[in-house]
Amino acid sequence: MPKLSVLILVKNEAHNVEECLESVAWADEKVVIDTGSTDGTVEKAKKWTPKVFETQWQGFAGTKNWGLQRVTGDWVLWLDADERVTPELAAEIQQVLSSPQKDGYEMPRKANFLGHWILHGGWYPGYVLRLVRREQAHFEESRVHEGLKRPPRIGRLKNPLLHYTDPTLEHYLTKFNRYTTLAAEDLRERGRRFHLRDLLFRPLHLFLKMYIFKAGFLDGFPGFLLAQLSAFYVFTKYAKLFEWQVKDAK
Repeated sequence: MPKLSVLILVKNEAHNVEECLESVAWADEKVVIDTGSTDGTVEKAKKWTPKVFETQWQGFAGTKNWGLQRVTGDWVLWLDADERVTPELAAEIQQVLSSPQKDGYEMPRKANFLGHWILHGGWYPGYVLRLVRREQAHFEESRVHEGLKRPPRIGRLKNPLLHYTDPTLEHYLTKFNRYTTLAAEDLRERGRRFHLRDLLFRPLHLFLKMYIFKAGFLDGFPGFLLAQLSAFYVFTKYAKLFEWQVKDAK
């Protein structure tokens, strides 16, 4: 049976880290990378694993690649602290690793937004690549929405990974400002120029796509709210790109 390492990046996740680690207590190795927590996250993580490392923030991809250097398993399962591996998913992972036929495995991810499971709007099944052979594991550079580089052969698991993404609007909006800034910086570095149509049409297109064409309305008011907030995310991202474009021109 190949050895499985779980990699978790945290900062001020004392309210999440123990439940996350408990859901992977069956794994051979749990490696937690902390980037400056002040709420007791490190102490709580050490109750579940001795492999808790503290380091400075190097960006999402950079910090996770730093963490990959500290895992020893044949396979790596990457998780965020607000994610949970169900017993059914754990059994499926163990089953495929008993005789792996692929280099990596995607799994569906089911998000809980404001206490509601989001099953439409393009969010579910929302397959994410999280389980890969360690020698092929590498996070691609991106300020936000970083991901593992895709290996040659990828399979899919059936059971979902649970994602408790935003328990409150305050939590969502706290991330919102930071993530829109990072996303705008990515656009800027790629040489993207702002156009008025980015504000006029892109947010509306995303709202219609999520709420109407991807049936977000079936998730009730949380589905409507999520589509609206996602559209405003796009609006804000391009508004920040415009702001920097003006400053760069001076």
